[in-house]
Amino acid sequence: MGYKVAVVGATGNVGREMMQTMFERKFPADEVIALASHRSVGKEVSYGDDQILKCQDLATFDFKGTDIVLSSPGASVSAEFSPKAAAAGAVVVDNTSHFRMDPDVPLVVPEVNPEAIAGYKKKGIIANPNCSTIQMLVALKPLHDLATIKRVVVATYQSVSGGGKAAMDELFNQTKGVYVNQSAEENRKVFTKQIAFNVIPHIDKFMDDGMTKEEWKMVVETKKILDANIEVCASCVRVPVFIGHSEMVNVEFVKGISEDEARNVLREAPGVTVIDHHKDGGYVTPAECAGEDAVFVSRIRKDPTVKNGLNFWCVSDNLRKGAALNTVQIAEILASDYLGK
Repeated sequence: MGYKVAVVGATGNVGREMMQTMFERKFPADEVIALASHRSVGKEVSYGDDQILKCQDLATFDFKGTDIVLSSPGASVSAEFSPKAAAAGAVVVDNTSHFRMDPDVPLVVPEVNPEAIAGYKKKGIIANPNCSTIQMLVALKPLHDLATIKRVVVATYQSVSGGGKAAMDELFNQTKGVYVNQSAEENRKVFTKQIAFNVIPHIDKFMDDGMTKEEWKMVVETKKILDANIEVCASCVRVPVFIGHSEMVNVEFVKGISEDEARNVLREAPGVTVIDHHKDGGYVTPAECAGEDAVFVSRIRKDPTVKNGLNFWCVSDNLRKGAALNTVQIAEILASDYLGK
């Protein structure tokens, strides 16, 4: 007997990727329901190769009898409907930012803290972390287990798909416009500056201390998921790439760790693929990671300026491991270890 699963935000980039990922991984679902806003009611979305689902109205949907809800509609919508779904008896795996720092809601990366899923019983909700946090922690977890991390300094290079379809359209239209002498301002609605042929050191809202909310998320989510004692300094940058986030990570450890030790433990770590050849092209870029499930780690090397320091580069498809795949992995553990159908 399988599960009745509802996907909230089914017409969005992440919602579509969730359904594709469920199908590819043969998630034990007897019924999958696509939910979206009233504007998208009746719109068709694909589940797998040959199944077409028609979107139903989230606002009027009765969640009674639904086992699992995979939710990615935006934080304000999730704030309203995720508790409603949980009250009706479903367990919600929520991909938005709204519930992440709620002390009664587990924040989970399955390769890092799968045991936290048990905390879903408090509110019936499990939170999916920020995309940039997920890929970094998948790589940091085995290193932390080996040598204990004191401090992380990370610079991210995040693709526009993290801002949704409108952001991807903006990059496409601005890039096209450059070749016909069209001003980028004519195609600028999402970003604060031109994104085509440019980089923007600003993701999400600015906070009082000058940090952006995206940077703050990486700090507080790392502490909640991995270790509250780890200090994190993040700088998050939007780059003109459609899919795939990249990060240059500098780590200071309590104990000494060699490049080979780091490389070997990462090679054995779940969810990590090491491609690290110190020569031209011996690393992974966003162009190669799109459509892949792994977090790819390259350019592992010592930091000679700090005791027990190490640098590495990591890239991952932010729509898959950074969102949809992580959500489905949580649901898989929930189904197999807790719900027991």
